[in-house]
Amino acid sequence: MAETQTEPDLFYIANVTRVRAAAGIVLRDEARRVLVVHPTYKDVWEIPGGTVEPGESPADACVREVREELSLSVSAGALLCVDWVPASPPWDGGLMFVFDGGVLTADQVTTIRLCPDELDRYDFIEPEHLGEVLIPRLARRVAAAVTAIGHGGVYLEDGRATASR
Repeated sequence: MAETQTEPDLFYIANVTRVRAAAGIVLRDEARRVLVVHPTYKDVWEIPGGTVEPGESPADACVREVREELSLSVSAGALLCVDWVPASPPWDGGLMFVFDGGVLTADQVTTIRLCPDELDRYDFIEPEHLGEVLIPRLARRVAAAVTAIGHGGVYLEDGRATASR
C-alpha cells in the first residue's frame, strides 16, 4: 500500500511557540579565570557569544561570534548548559546555550583583537567573582556552566537549576 503524504497544517504551524536562541562560550585562561567581554552597545559585561542566526546551529553561532568579536578560532566543545529564559517583553522567551571553549594559552590571549563595533574591552574574572560583573541571571548561568565542566551539561530555567519534574 502506498504511503500518502498529508499537507502540513499551516494554521497549527503558524501558532507553534517560537523562541529566540543565543549561544555563549566559556573560555578560560591558564589560571582558570573566565573571559568576559564588554559590548559597545550596552553597559553590561557578558561572555563571548551572541544570537543564533537563521539556518545556524547554536554551536556554529558561538564559533562565528568568537571569530567576529575576538578574532579567535575556537571550537564549541561540550554543551555545558541550556537555560530557558522566560519572556520579558518586548523579548520572547529564549533558549541560551553555553559551550565549553576550553583553556586559552597565553599566546592565544595575546592574539585577541576586539571588533571595535562590537566590544570595547575584555577581562578574565575568577569564577567566584562573576556575580560582581555579570547581571544576576547570566552570573547564575555561567557559574552553573563552569561547575558543569567535565561533569556533563545542566538544564536551567532563568539561570536556576530545576528540580526533576
